[in-house]
Amino acid sequence: MQKFLVRRALLAFVTMLSVSLIIFIMSRVSGDPRHIYLDDYSTQEDWDRMGAVLGLDKPYYQQYGIFLKGAFRGDFGESVREGRPVTEVVIERAPATLLLGGVAFTFSLLIGVPLGILSAVKRGTMMDAFGKFVALIGQSAPPFWLGIMLMFFFAVKMGWVPPYGKQDWNSIILPAVTLGWYYAAANLRLVRSAMLDVLDSEYIKLARAKGVNSRTIIMKHAFRNALIPPLTFAGVTIGALVTGSLVVETVFAWPGLGRLAIEALFAFDYPLLQGVVITFTLLYVTAAFVVDVAYAYVDPRIRYA
Repeated sequence: MQKFLVRRALLAFVTMLSVSLIIFIMSRVSGDPRHIYLDDYSTQEDWDRMGAVLGLDKPYYQQYGIFLKGAFRGDFGESVREGRPVTEVVIERAPATLLLGGVAFTFSLLIGVPLGILSAVKRGTMMDAFGKFVALIGQSAPPFWLGIMLMFFFAVKMGWVPPYGKQDWNSIILPAVTLGWYYAAANLRLVRSAMLDVLDSEYIKLARAKGVNSRTIIMKHAFRNALIPPLTFAGVTIGALVTGSLVVETVFAWPGLGRLAIEALFAFDYPLLQGVVITFTLLYVTAAFVVDVAYAYVDPRIRYA
């Protein structure tokens, strides 16, 4: 188990290192960052001085080393748009995104997993048809369209919830449903498929022949052995819910990292954008690492793969 954890930790480290290199290269390819800070009336001395401050007077490998050192310390420089340290701005916005992602993830599990189990157990019935219909609609509706429709009916027409922003506790309902609906539908299909495979296996038939209670068969034997595919998708879901928040946070004006990334992009605030991307990557890699550990717990064979 220890070797397994070390391998996964090394893989996570290499992933973060690779992303940092890509971000650094893209920031240099996009143009001279001094254009962000200086105008057309700046003198050559101003350009040289700013180049020294930003480290542009050094070779690229030294610039990357400085960037990497700052990233490890959580120092991404100062935001051009906010006039504050990037880390301070990211920490200020991160809780809203984590809250939205957590609620959306919970929603996707509460809807997708029970419906997937029921759809598999009631195969060929109206319940199964309903589950398939929900999965089809959920995976067909684009998040931006779904968000606008939910906002129109439940916020504008009905007035049940605020249409945008983080005003009250119920402000999160529409963004969370919009963000989590696709993954609820995907979980439904995945759990149904995995459960059907397990329910058709020989040991389940043997348990039924021995008169084991149906509830015990479904929850103790079938569901646990069908957990690997949903767990695999859970890692993708957690990361995608965080990174996929860009569209949803923009539609609902939710004050999180996704909206911050869009604002930084339009303001050409590259230091802030770099900080947000690194934060997204860290959250994604952490989620993947946790899911890998969960694999090893659920199926010990994975530890020795």
